[in-house]
Amino acid sequence: MSVATSSTSGTSFDALSGSGDALIGMAALGKTAAALALVIAIILLCTAVLKRWQTARHHHGAHLRIVGNTAVGSRERIVVVEIEDTWLVVGVSGGRITKLHERPAPANRPSPPPAPETSSRFSQRLANALASSRKRDGQGSGASDSNHTP
Repeated sequence: MSVATSSTSGTSFDALSGSGDALIGMAALGKTAAALALVIAIILLCTAVLKRWQTARHHHGAHLRIVGNTAVGSRERIVVVEIEDTWLVVGVSGGRITKLHERPAPANRPSPPPAPETSSRFSQRLANALASSRKRDGQGSGASDSNHTP
């Protein structure tokens, strides 16, 4: 029995030394995964900062305004652009912009449309949809629907 026990304990020491290599391999894999996650996080952070910076940059010095546009083909458009006191009529196609006409802006320019308040408009539409849904449910047959949550 002592011989069998000594051979079993010898194998357990061999297994422990083998698992030590496995632990070292897992540690290296963990470090690699952490480094990859860090690089991906840095890329996402940089893109978020660049998007915020670009939108802030475009709104500060915007002297360009689109007065109107219309589609001429599947990928072609004619756009009227106001730059300071000049209107440009440009043709826009896939990868190319061509100036078609230039004229001074009229004295009675249409005012730019006010920016829609998306958060309040959305909240109002959501409130209206919920109210109409509640009215519909209240005017129903009175039997509760098993798929409908209260």
